[in-house]
Amino acid sequence: MRKKVILSLFKGLGFLIATNILASFIYARFDLTEDKRYTLSEEAISTIEKFNSPVIIDVLLEGNLPAEFAKLKTETILLLEQFQSKNDIIQFNFINPLKDVENQQQTIAELQQLGLIPANVTIEEDGKVSNELVFPWAMVNYDNTTVKVPLLKNKLGATSEDRINNSVQQLEYAFADAFTKLAIEEKKRVAVIKGNGELDDIFLADYLTSIRDYYNIGAITLDSVSSNPQNVLDQLNNFDLALIAKPTEPFSDQEKFILDQYIINGGKSIWLIDQVGIELDSLFNKDGSAIALRRDLNLDDFFFKYGVRVNPVLINDLYNTPIVLASGEANDSQYNPLPWIYHPMVFSKNDHPINTNIEASRLQFANSIDTITNQNDKTILLRSSPLSKSDGVPKQISLSMLNVQPKKESYLKKGNLPLAVLIEGEFISAFANRVKPVKLKNALKKGGENQMLVVADGDIIKNQIRNNRPLALGYDKWTNNTYGNKEFLVNSINYLLDDTGLINIRNKKVTIPLLDIQKIKNQKSKWQLINIGVPVTITLLLGLMFNFFRKKKFGL
Repeated sequence: MRKKVILSLFKGLGFLIATNILASFIYARFDLTEDKRYTLSEEAISTIEKFNSPVIIDVLLEGNLPAEFAKLKTETILLLEQFQSKNDIIQFNFINPLKDVENQQQTIAELQQLGLIPANVTIEEDGKVSNELVFPWAMVNYDNTTVKVPLLKNKLGATSEDRINNSVQQLEYAFADAFTKLAIEEKKRVAVIKGNGELDDIFLADYLTSIRDYYNIGAITLDSVSSNPQNVLDQLNNFDLALIAKPTEPFSDQEKFILDQYIINGGKSIWLIDQVGIELDSLFNKDGSAIALRRDLNLDDFFFKYGVRVNPVLINDLYNTPIVLASGEANDSQYNPLPWIYHPMVFSKNDHPINTNIEASRLQFANSIDTITNQNDKTILLRSSPLSKSDGVPKQISLSMLNVQPKKESYLKKGNLPLAVLIEGEFISAFANRVKPVKLKNALKKGGENQMLVVADGDIIKNQIRNNRPLALGYDKWTNNTYGNKEFLVNSINYLLDDTGLINIRNKKVTIPLLDIQKIKNQKSKWQLINIGVPVTITLLLGLMFNFFRKKKFGL
């Protein structure tokens, strides 16, 4: 009997040793979650394949973290472990940037200078309220280059649960995007079109700086089309995408034909168009009013052929963003934010990789877009709110409108107007079966698969200025609000020029079950009693049962 026991022990020990030896050669991970949030997409895996020297990731989530950030830290660890399992050259560390209490203020200032904005978190525990600063950022370092990765995804009106879900949902894309920036070898080229009264460079500065990590940027002026159209087209064909940002002067047929042939030859394009001429600054005069007039850009036939029409109307929306007006004089001036119906706040429908999980965008004096049935597919990326309508022009716009309370009934069943449309498909030339305004070599009537984005607001890309320096796109210096304009436009250009499909990761849906803080607070005593009392009760019952059966069996 004893030999059998010893033999069984040796067999078991041998099995364990053999299993461990086998496990050292074979590694497997199993993701049993319903949303597969612990399974990396093929696009994400491809971003780390080119690294051949250490990639060091410093994550600034360490120390005594609030509950929601502790959860974000856990999810970040699990994600980075997945990347590490695919390429063990990736290393990561968790750092508490505020560990040195004596130099804490200096550290905070230095981190903010690097663009790492902290999150101010209010914590309520046992009836006590406190504020904590947390830096939800990661720094990805490779070959003397560093890329910042925001870990927290905050959205207007989001609850703690929504904030964590939004943040975890974008983690994979955020790190994959950083790896792409570090590993990029040949950048695609973006042409900023000039010559038709487009926005000055200083108003495009923040957006162009933001995409500079991905793309090389140049300028193309169309005013030499009449003298040498072929040369202009040849130059333009060297670029992968054309950006047309708020033109204010009409395009000639020659200029349209050059852009048309660029598109037909496969060039991507982003059109940020204002069909109505009105600026907020024009209202700050003695009368406080200005006339909004149609702006003729001579592009109607051009867009119509591709399947859209930008209407010369103004979007009037009850869901809007404020403007700030001063009252009083000199040192007694007060600045009051007031709702402005012609600056719509546009919430995303989260139904496309471009608009998924982004903050609300701010548009200014936007127009509406009609989609026209043709061979191309149209996807509406941005819409006005259900409580919106279009105002025709010419129309007098006055600051006195701020004193009038709009009637909600006048907006019913007029809203959800398209503001940004993505066009995809095989484009047919807008000059097909027409007399060509200039001669070009091998002019085409039809092209291959292509994409174009049309947004009915030129100011969506315009950053504000302070002390002759550009501010972050989407940031309003008067209200300190930040809108999602930059993220929408960065996602747009990445989608148009992304051959790897990396941006499709943004469509991944993740749901993180969180504890109900209020329920925990209300039932705290109950569960403490259960956790302490039940084990003790079970132990006592087992002891009594043991004694009972022992006495019954042995009579002791």
